[in-house]
Amino acid sequence: MADGLALHQPEWNAALELLKQRREQLSAENPAISGWTGLLNARGGLNSGETAGQTVFHAHWHLIPRRVGDCEEPRGGVRGVIPNQQRY
Repeated sequence: MADGLALHQPEWNAALELLKQRREQLSAENPAISGWTGLLNARGGLNSGETAGQTVFHAHWHLIPRRVGDCEEPRGGVRGVIPNQQRY
């Protein structure tokens, strides 16, 4: 499936549960993690379609652990954690 928003409800529920489980695992392994960039924040983290910047056409989400001081300016979501990619 090329668009995560086209998932059926049971698929969406399973994907969200997997993301929650992985978040818990990573948090338990590394107490320095103090936040997340990706699906689990209010802004989302999903590109659907070429005009939205999708380059790999499958349903996927980014779950990026964040730590205090991991970048100079944390605002901007996924692009904000990749140096020189945040453009506003």
